[in-house]
Amino acid sequence: MDKLPKIALPVVFIVILAIILISKSAITIGSGEAGVLYKTFGDGVVTDEPPLGEGFHLVAPWNKVYVYEVRQQEVFEKMKVLSSNGLDIQLDASTWFQPKYEDLGKLHQEKSEQYIDRILLPAIRSAARSVVGRYTPEQLYSSKRDAIQIEIFEETRKIVGDQYIQLNEVLIRDVTLPPTIKEAIERKLKQEQESLEYEFRLVTAAKEAEKVRIEAQGKADANRILSASLTDKILQDKGIEATLELSKSPNSKVVVVGSSGDGLPLILGNN
Repeated sequence: MDKLPKIALPVVFIVILAIILISKSAITIGSGEAGVLYKTFGDGVVTDEPPLGEGFHLVAPWNKVYVYEVRQQEVFEKMKVLSSNGLDIQLDASTWFQPKYEDLGKLHQEKSEQYIDRILLPAIRSAARSVVGRYTPEQLYSSKRDAIQIEIFEETRKIVGDQYIQLNEVLIRDVTLPPTIKEAIERKLKQEQESLEYEFRLVTAAKEAEKVRIEAQGKADANRILSASLTDKILQDKGIEATLELSKSPNSKVVVVGSSGDGLPLILGNN
């Protein structure tokens, strides 16, 4: 019993030391994250091995683990850029990206944890200034927004392609022009729409007039052909045929043949 305290103290000390070491060595990496291992007494950042994946890990207490989010992320940027004619344009863009998982060690070693501010955002700003500078405010406001979005994405991807960053998408959320320029563009677009509407009405009226003219010409041609084909003999034959048909009706009548001025039959006495 006298020896128990002397044995218990070292045991307690060892247990406490073990707890401290385990707490320093235990690393839990969350969902959508990965860890970069730094070996203090080794070669520093481990770049020739895959990063530490999700879950619980034990590492030497003198080493460090830097945790990165490796799922898709979004960064929002408001930029002031110049159009082709030197006007200030405000561009609001969202960028979807994620670090390349297999190159996470190199990203940490060469770019650090501030890679978004040091690499990605400057690349987006540079690409936006380069692309927007090719277009006029009117093109930015109306017809070229989709093309500008694609061009900014392609140029940004070229810049960050060898920087261990995977660029997924660049979205142009808003293009803000100076108020006077915006109003002038809207007036111009309105006038263009009114002009197009007026031209459409003229074309429609011309087509309708052409239709009426063609119909009238057709009727005139038909009457001319009919008039040319009608002779006195044909008219007499048609009159006789009509008289014969009328004589077959049940109504009482008197038919006088050859009494009219043109020699056609006359029908008298309808009841």
